[in-house]
Amino acid sequence: MTVLSRLPTSARLLLVLLGVGLGLNLRDIAAAIGTPIPALPIPYGGSLLDNTLAVLVALLLAALLRPRGMSLLASLGLRGNGWGGPMWVLLASLPCWLGLALLGTPNTALTALDATMLAVLFPLAEEVLFRGLGFVLLVKTVRGSWPWLALPQALLFGMVHWLGFGGLDGGGIALFVGAVIALGGFIFAWLDHLDGDTLWCGLVLHVSMNLAWNVFSLDDAVALGWQATSLRIGTALLAVLVLVWHLHRKRRGRL
Repeated sequence: MTVLSRLPTSARLLLVLLGVGLGLNLRDIAAAIGTPIPALPIPYGGSLLDNTLAVLVALLLAALLRPRGMSLLASLGLRGNGWGGPMWVLLASLPCWLGLALLGTPNTALTALDATMLAVLFPLAEEVLFRGLGFVLLVKTVRGSWPWLALPQALLFGMVHWLGFGGLDGGGIALFVGAVIALGGFIFAWLDHLDGDTLWCGLVLHVSMNLAWNVFSLDDAVALGWQATSLRIGTALLAVLVLVWHLHRKRRGRL
């Protein structure tokens, strides 16, 4: 067994949730106790360091908590499970692109660096922390139904974005954004569970939707309105339906 795998379930669950809840805030915690960690001297240096530290937290806790005989990558859902599922999920994200093209205008200020950070690297770090550590590792180490195991990380995912929009000072808008993001975090975990508890389906959808929201610019009123919100949720649910169909078709082909 690994170092902490013999701990009681409640203790392991607490460690995972602490890691997920605090993983993106290590520099804030360090600053609060008087030992600030400076940002990297490059564009996006602060955010890039925050996300890197979050991934390191996920890797460390998974290394300590994973069951005996399970690889570190498998414990976080990073093993391969074929690209059929992720590709169908990517196709299911097309309505998001079409909808945002109709609701917004092309973002001419977007650079390759912006797109790489905001739509690829940061979503990857979030998936490893929230869905890898916060969901897949729990599924593999804690007894319980997957929806209940998916819920804590989804709530923490929403809370992080709620705080990013001002928390209590952000009022109803921050609460609304947090709730929508929490639902998205649950659906990402749902996709991952359907695809054999691997991160790739949720990651593909996360990256595609983030990229679409950066490729097109929307007024704040439109971005927070019912049309854009329905587009977000509808696209995520469509991805689930498409993946279920793909897996059903795949199973029938084996009979």
